[in-house]
Amino acid sequence: MALEKTRLAPSPTGALHLGNARTFLVNWLLARRLGWGILLRIEDLDGPRIKPGSDRLLIDDLRFLGLDWDDGPVYQSSRAGEYKKAIDSLLQRGAAYPCVCSRREVDLAASAPHAEDGSAIYPGTCRGRFASIQEAKEQSGRAPAIRFAAADEEIEFEDGLAGRRILNVARRLGDFVIAKLDGTAAYQLAVVVDDLAGGITQIVRGDDLLESTFRQILVYRALGAGDRVPRYIHLPLVVGADGRRLAKRHGDTRIAMYRELGVDRSRILTLLAKWCEIPAKSGKIDDPRQLIDGLDLRTISRSPVVFTAEDDAWLRRGAG
Repeated sequence: MALEKTRLAPSPTGALHLGNARTFLVNWLLARRLGWGILLRIEDLDGPRIKPGSDRLLIDDLRFLGLDWDDGPVYQSSRAGEYKKAIDSLLQRGAAYPCVCSRREVDLAASAPHAEDGSAIYPGTCRGRFASIQEAKEQSGRAPAIRFAAADEEIEFEDGLAGRRILNVARRLGDFVIAKLDGTAAYQLAVVVDDLAGGITQIVRGDDLLESTFRQILVYRALGAGDRVPRYIHLPLVVGADGRRLAKRHGDTRIAMYRELGVDRSRILTLLAKWCEIPAKSGKIDDPRQLIDGLDLRTISRSPVVFTAEDDAWLRRGAG
């Protein structure tokens, strides 16, 4: 059994696109070179945004690219009981509390500070206000969300690509939601509970989630698992020519779409290898294992990768 373990964790809120594929490829290459185990986890908690059948399409896309795994798939939607246990534990420890503030109330609060992106930082209105979830319901007439009470302290970790990072969650991000109004676990809690259960020690993901790491470290500590915080590598994203994260506004960049056009795996892997700064090889890249020895985190750009119209045209020229 591998001592180190990572996870591929797609969300079936949409299809796998080229940007996701690049992140998953780097994760997979590191795992296969360094002997990490790989768990496939389907992050399907965002009910209203889940597209029926998307999980199977995501799995098919990963297999098309030649990316395999050792365990799973595990579906987050099947683990509600484990999340509830963790939430109850945090409430009992005083590390979390019920909150009846609506998003609009947070946004309009005169006392609410604002983050650099303009979003309101929760001002702690409900912290210490209610003794229990039931009391919050009775006094407010609303079902409460559950927030994590962030301590006013600096959190530090060493990112495998971005280097040393320090942030005060309480001041920069505020108390954050760990369970929604309907009781569904929020992302920041669910991934910690699942990574602990899965024995995950290595996490490779996009740098849009870098700030989430600080929140998650707090959750690990509050659950008594501060010695089990994984090591993190946050990769710069793939963006469009406008500098914004790759999305529908940049056209159809789904792996499934290129597959439907008849673009073979080799062509897609060649473009992804280029985005990973892996030296070009002669001949076709029929298997991602051909790229294992060429990946070097020291050469990966610390800036976003730009997907261009030329990239799209080059892929399409390989359509069968």
